[in-house]
Amino acid sequence: MSAIAQTMYSEDDYLLLEAKASYKSEYFRGEIFMMAGGTPNHNRIKENLSVEIGMLLKKRSSCRSYSSDRRIYIPENSLYTYPDLVVVCNPNKYSERDKNAITNPTVIVEVISESSAAYDRGDKFRLYRDIKTLQEYVIVNSLNVGAEVYCRTDDGHWLLASDAYKLTDSIYIQSLEASLLLSDLYLGTENVLEGLTMPEE
Repeated sequence: MSAIAQTMYSEDDYLLLEAKASYKSEYFRGEIFMMAGGTPNHNRIKENLSVEIGMLLKKRSSCRSYSSDRRIYIPENSLYTYPDLVVVCNPNKYSERDKNAITNPTVIVEVISESSAAYDRGDKFRLYRDIKTLQEYVIVNSLNVGAEVYCRTDDGHWLLASDAYKLTDSIYIQSLEASLLLSDLYLGTENVLEGLTMPEE
């Protein structure tokens, strides 16, 4: 992400500006960062994820999924952002300042691109780890076939619990007791390469 200005804003300033804006922005420690638009592959994968996870959650009435229009807030570090997909498996909790921002996601999914990979795998993942309710973080690559699931252990550490790099393989999201076949996630995408590893931070 890149700052749109050096001016420092309060959370209330950000929420007022965001309500009027025609594009989404993140907020972190007084700065506002405009979020880049997604590529066709990014959007296709995001839609596929919404369909596949939505179908799985029909059997789990305690869990709900939300697309990238749903803002989340992390009180511990002040981040407001819009993950590509969020799953909540308890009653929704909201920010006191922003009744549209969820504070208790169980699973967060990000679809990464060349420009966002380092941030989504690095700083953003570290900020997400401050969410006490978060159990799993899923990364799906929009350039090459590949997906990873990171899981919080009982002692609070994060480990790579599941990964796949072929269309015939699946990833497993433990908190949802769900397997996702990569060929379903990449359905309708164009020019994605199979068998390559994920980009590093």
